[in-house]
This record gives sequence, C-alpha cells and structure tokens, in this order.
Amino acid sequence: MDSLAQAAVVPADSVALRLRTGDGLALAAEHVAGAGPGLLLAHGFGQTRQAWRSTQQRLAEAGRASLAWDVRGHGQSERNPVGSRYSGEQFVDDVGTVARALGRAPILVGASMGGLTGLMAQARDRVFSALVLVDITPRWEAAGVERILGFMNAHPDGFDSFEHAAEQIAAYLPHRREKKSPAQLAHLLVKRADGRLGWHWDPRLLTEFIPDTDGLQHVIEDACRDLDVPVLLVSGGRSDLVTDRTVGHFLELAPHARHVQLPQATHMVAGDDNSAFTDTLLQFLHDLPAPTAAHGDPR
Repeated sequence: MDSLAQAAVVPADSVALRLRTGDGLALAAEHVAGAGPGLLLAHGFGQTRQAWRSTQQRLAEAGRASLAWDVRGHGQSERNPVGSRYSGEQFVDDVGTVARALGRAPILVGASMGGLTGLMAQARDRVFSALVLVDITPRWEAAGVERILGFMNAHPDGFDSFEHAAEQIAAYLPHRREKKSPAQLAHLLVKRADGRLGWHWDPRLLTEFIPDTDGLQHVIEDACRDLDVPVLLVSGGRSDLVTDRTVGHFLELAPHARHVQLPQATHMVAGDDNSAFTDTLLQFLHDLPAPTAAHGDPR
C-alpha cells in the first residue's frame, strides 16, 4: 500500500543478488556488506528496492550491512506464472527466504506491506531480532487505502511517455516539489507490448493479492501482541493511512514499542523525509543491545 520514492545513487560496494523463493521464483536484491545484525529492507506495495537507496547509502556509511529486494511481482523480480494465484502466504514465505540470506536474526525495516508481511513472518518463524515498522499498524484508515488503490487502478492503459507518467505522479503527490525525470522513473515503469509504459508491478496483484489481505487484521493484531523483540514504529504526521487512532491501538497491543512521528511526512515516510527517517533509524540501531553473535554474508 505504497507507491513512489526517489531514486538515489547505488552504494558503491553493493552486490546484486538473485534469491530463489520456495516455489522457484527469482527475486532481485542488492546487498551491502557491513557489521551485523544486517538490516532487511522491505518495500511497500507498488514500490521497488530503489525506495531504500538513500537509506541504504547512509547505512553503508555507518558500516551497517543491509539487503533490499524487489518483492515478487514487482520490479526486476519474477512474477507468478499463469495459474499461480498471488497470496499473502507467499509474501510471508518470501520474507523468511530473504531474511535467511542475511544470516542469523537480522533486523526488519518494513514499509507498509513490507511491515505487515514482516510482522507475520516474525510471529510464525521468529526470524528477526528487532522490527522497524514504517507507517503501518494492524488497523489502517479505509480512506487512505481507497486513495492509494484509486491511483493504482487509475491507469490501466498505461502512459504514452515518461512525461505523461510524471504529470500523473505529480498530481498524486502534490507535496513533492520536483517533478520526476525519466531517469528517476525508469525503475517504476516498463515498456509494454503495445509500446506504452506501464507500472513495473504485475496488474494481477490488485485482483489477487490485495483481496487476499482482507480479514487479516486480527492475524496481524495477534502478531503484535506476540512481539518480544525491540520495535520502532515510524509514522508520517500527514499520513492518511496511519493516524493517532491506529497508532494508539498498536501501542496497546505492543506497549514496549517506541513510536516516532515525522510531522512533514505522508504515508511514504522514507521518500518524503529520508534524512529524518534515516536519522531515526540509526538512533534506534544505536540504542539496541549489542548482538551476541556474528551474522552471515549472503555472498
């Protein structure tokens, strides 16, 4: 339930990976070596791993290992074959697969969908030593979801140029001051068989995965009640998906969690105010207890 984030320079020491899911799909990822525990960067619905590039660069400068990947059906990762319906369980399984590539007990940083699937993976498999949830709570505001899905459903015929796409994105994100350039949009759009540009994600996700998430709120609430690792919730002060009401409910379920609100950010926290977001993340990492064992390198 996210969308579009700024492009940034790839960290110089990043390594491109292809990770294989349990059902055989190849997932595109980028790993940056550093001190453990590593950080697993899980993007939101409609995003790609490039949403984390500015944060991944800052983490590299701080000597922290990280791994960002395109979830199935997004970006350069493979799509489900015809006849294989997208399901929430597949996404949760994939979180575990990618987490194991980072070694023992990494830290999840999950935006929206990435946070929800990470929460469910943690409840089921205890894969993370800490969680950072980025503008996502077990309950969310219906109006915010409707606005996001409305935009994602609004262009079934695609775009006739990068400029056309940039205009539509600018109208959707009026708080962003600069219109996206073709280079910044390259990872978000793919050329279709008819010559037009379409979103990088599989359109089937809207009719298969999104309906599959209906009714999951009780499952996610149970996952929050069961949390026994350090947790940070970073919310956007201008988000229409996460509000004081939904944050209060989350903190009742997980009273040990910390909450930081970035006043100027919308639902796309890391894209709207990346400097403040990454400062908050680094402070949380600094405050964590020291790890008890070294963590692996996925290479």
